[in-house]
Amino acid sequence: MASDQLTKWLALENLSDGPINILGDSVRFELTRNSGAAFGTLRGAGSWLALLAAVVVVIVFVSMRHGIDRLTLTALGLVLGGAVGNLTDRLFRGDGIADGLVVDFIDFGPWPNFNVADSAIVVGIMLILWESLRTPSKPSSPSA
Repeated sequence: MASDQLTKWLALENLSDGPINILGDSVRFELTRNSGAAFGTLRGAGSWLALLAAVVVVIVFVSMRHGIDRLTLTALGLVLGGAVGNLTDRLFRGDGIADGLVVDFIDFGPWPNFNVADSAIVVGIMLILWESLRTPSKPSSPSA
């Protein structure tokens, strides 16, 4: 996801001297690097998370090839783009194989710092859940 990598580059270029407040201390840009998963969990598991992200990319890409509605396609595209954005960090922002740190820079109050890729993943998953709740499931037909 180009917008994710561009914003991460801008964060690395402009936030190394300290955070920039947008709305007091509630919303600001603050550079952090994440070796784990969302919300600071699984610290140091970057290589495993890179492998998981690669699997998610393949599954989502394959799912997108099936006949699905536009909203679900958009949602899967957001999840795919976000996964690729963070996977790119894991692959190219470290010294070894898939041990890179994900660049996070959006600090929104009590939430852990996040980035554009994280936002895309969350919005995509929310759209998938919303679509699954609003679309009635088709009753299964009795077999003969």
